[in-house]
Amino acid sequence: MSKKTQKGNLSRRTLFKFGAGAIGTGVLTAGIGSKLIVSEPAVAQQKDISPDQALQSLIEGNQRFVTRKRRNPNQTPARLVEVAKAQKPFASILGCADSRVPAEIVFDQGFGDLFVCRVAGNVATPEEIGSLEFGSLVLGSKVIMVLGHERCGAVDATIKGAQVPGQIGSLIDAIKPGVEKSKNLPGDKLENACKANVLVQVEKLKSSPVLSQLIDTNKLTIVGGYYDLDTGKITMVS
Repeated sequence: MSKKTQKGNLSRRTLFKFGAGAIGTGVLTAGIGSKLIVSEPAVAQQKDISPDQALQSLIEGNQRFVTRKRRNPNQTPARLVEVAKAQKPFASILGCADSRVPAEIVFDQGFGDLFVCRVAGNVATPEEIGSLEFGSLVLGSKVIMVLGHERCGAVDATIKGAQVPGQIGSLIDAIKPGVEKSKNLPGDKLENACKANVLVQVEKLKSSPVLSQLIDTNKLTIVGGYYDLDTGKITMVS
């Protein structure tokens, strides 16, 4: 068999595997310019809700967490089996990698409810944006919350101009715009910078053509949140 024939067979196998995987998750896409046609997953999923309703579900879940009235929904073995077939999370979270802010717990959610991306400083890197585009366009998430938190170490290091090794510096570079925007604000410098960083990342997500189109057609909303490490309460940032 010639190298050219081998290459052709390998390409067909690769394409077949991708297609089979897409069908397995209930996703059929056809490129028409920059548009995608997306089908619904084959198995029963969460009811279709509006972006406002999805945000309200997050707020109510956090309220249950704060008041010690968690329901621990969708955490049964039956739910585990259900979402093993396909997923349709109602919300996406771009949160900090900080170990004290686990999204499913602080929002009182379960298997298949949240599409979560976590990175130090909750920054919208190209990889995080691509993941959230997938979560919204393909999986159907109705709200994206950029979730910053109190006393964020990555933001604090950026304020102090810390000299860091390796790739840590790329995170600091991504946080710098928020720190700059908050410089002249009254009040706590770190808290102001953490919240300003959230808003910078929200705007970066909104600049995505994929996400902006979903916003324009009322299929998605993108918001900012701020988590209090001492109380567990999440407040909206605007």
